[in-house]
Amino acid sequence: MSLVALASLFAAPAFAAPETYLVDPNHTYPRFEYNHFGYSNQIQRFNKTSGTIVFDRAARTGSVDIAIDARSVDTGYALFNEHLQGEDFFDTARYPTITYQSTAVRFDGDKPVAVEGKLTIKGITRPVTLTLSSFQTMPHPILKKDALGANASARIKRSEFNAGKYVPNVGDDVTLSIAVEALKQ
Repeated sequence: MSLVALASLFAAPAFAAPETYLVDPNHTYPRFEYNHFGYSNQIQRFNKTSGTIVFDRAARTGSVDIAIDARSVDTGYALFNEHLQGEDFFDTARYPTITYQSTAVRFDGDKPVAVEGKLTIKGITRPVTLTLSSFQTMPHPILKKDALGANASARIKRSEFNAGKYVPNVGDDVTLSIAVEALKQ
């Protein structure tokens, strides 16, 4: 065996391939929280999310591509769901989908800690960095398939996405959080 062939055997594990995961819509729920007239912080969610996460631990790279069906907003109250889908807020008749596409993933060691990307709401795209409070990859105990999970959050101003009705009485600052699980393909 030549020296080059031997060296390539030892180098091969360093070039792990990126792994693709599909978002599990049954365990992924984006939420948003805002202050309501100074009384309380209200937390709402979306029920339909899809997307792809690519992760390469060895290369310390990754990407995130998420689509949220804005028509699936869930406040627990049908009339309020319709109100949020109107022109003053999500305008789902013209913009039924909210998207997040990463531009970079920041790592601390071999774990991702933040995802930089572009959030699009109502056709307006702004840079948003999601901070990861947890991240885990492991075999799913029931499905017997590799899975990935994370909790991510960011703060935005809804007025920057043309959804600022009732500011400042209803808070402009919105905390986005997403609990995501995805299955390896």
